[in-house]
Amino acid sequence: MYNVKITVIRKADHKDLQAKYENPIEHTCDVCEGQQWTSVGGAKPDGLCDSAWESMRWFVEELAAGRGNFYDGWMKNPNSAMISCNDGFRPVSFLIERL
Repeated sequence: MYNVKITVIRKADHKDLQAKYENPIEHTCDVCEGQQWTSVGGAKPDGLCDSAWESMRWFVEELAAGRGNFYDGWMKNPNSAMISCNDGFRPVSFLIERL
C-alpha cells in the first residue's frame, strides 16, 4: 500500500447561494489553501472533514492500492485526482497524489 498526499488547492465561497438557500450557521469549514494531510494505507487522516473524506475516499483508496489513471487519462499525472467536497456553498478542491 502507498501513502497518499491530500492538499487543499482552492476554497470557494458562494455567498449569493448562501443568502438565497442556506440557513445561517455558526461554524463552517476551517481548512486553508495549502493545508495538507497524508493518508497512510488508504485510511482517513486525522483532522480531515468527514464529509470531504466521503467525497474523496474511493480515489484515495484506489491510489493507495497502486491503481489510478482515472477515466482514461483525465489527469495529467495518472497517479493523482482533483476532487471537491460536497458542500455546494463552500466547495473545497483537493489534489490527491500517490506518494
